Amino acid sequence: MPLLTDISLLKNALGPGQRLLGVDLGEKTIGLALSDRGRMIATPMQTLARGKFSVDVLKLLDLFAKHEVGGAVIGYPINMDGSEGPRCQSVRQYARNLLKHLTLPLLLWDERLSTSAVTRLLIEADASRARRAQLVDKLAAAYILQGALDRMTDISDAG
Repeated sequence: MPLLTDISLLKNALGPGQRLLGVDLGEKTIGLALSDRGRMIATPMQTLARGKFSVDVLKLLDLFAKHEVGGAVIGYPINMDGSEGPRCQSVRQYARNLLKHLTLPLLLWDERLSTSAVTRLLIEADASRARRAQLVDKLAAAYILQGALDRMTDISDAG
C-alpha cells in the first residue's frame, strides 16, 4: 500500500469499526492517540520513547493488532509557508519504513501548530513544565488525529 496524502483514500480503505491510530513522531518520542470505532473521537493513548526502528515497529505492530487499528494518521510537519523541510523527509522515510512491515494505510496529515496549540492549552490549564512534557506528545497525536477524523466527517456530510 502506498503512503497516502488524500484522506478520502484512507476513509475508503477502512473497514467497518476499524480504529485509526494518530501518530506524532518526534525525534525522541512517539505520541499516540486512538480513535473510537465510529471514528468520531480521538483519545490520547501513550507516549513511546523512540529507540531502534526495529524495536519501535514491534511496539507499533502490537498496538495495531491489540486495538484493531485499520490505519494510521501520521503528523506531517510542513513549514508554516507550506514548504517541506528536513523533518518532513524524516517523517516520510519513517512512514515508508513502517509500510514495509504492515499492509495498512498510512496517511500523512498536516500537523502545523499542533504541538504549539496543545502546549498553549496545557499552559492555560496551569500544567507544570514537567507535566506538559509528559502529556504534549500524546495530546498532539490526538489533536492531529481529531483533525483528520473531523475532515472524514466533512467528506461524509458532503457526499
